[in-house]
Amino acid sequence: MRGTRSNEAAYAAVAAIAALLALSGCSTIDQVRGKDGASSEKEARDVASNDPLARPIQVGWTSARATHCGFIFDPDQLRSNYLASEAQAGATPEQMQKIVRAYDYTRESTLASIKDNLGYCNKERTAAIRSDLNRYLAGDYAPSARMGR
Repeated sequence: MRGTRSNEAAYAAVAAIAALLALSGCSTIDQVRGKDGASSEKEARDVASNDPLARPIQVGWTSARATHCGFIFDPDQLRSNYLASEAQAGATPEQMQKIVRAYDYTRESTLASIKDNLGYCNKERTAAIRSDLNRYLAGDYAPSARMGR
């Protein structure tokens, strides 16, 4: 029973933070540009694993890439599960704001930067995306995403 209440509290905290961000407009790209998140593939790929924003950057990056390449998964559920894991791990409300901004900004930036690249989803790259996406869907958010050429 206690674990269920803990999960419910984590989900409630994430929902409250997301609602506050939406109401305040903090999640718009223009307000976070250059502050948090990765604005390019190179930044997302090369983020240092000890960077406090490495996880949201790489999970958001992988979500965008998987969406672009037609992987069948629920990107909203991945985002929700990832944010709940950060909240459950003890991220403060201030940290959660940065995590949400980094995730959303990186996902949107990546989608925008690769949308017209018809050759993006090559065999090696989709294998790298599949590997990272499967880890994230299993709840392993370690910052070690791979580019695949």
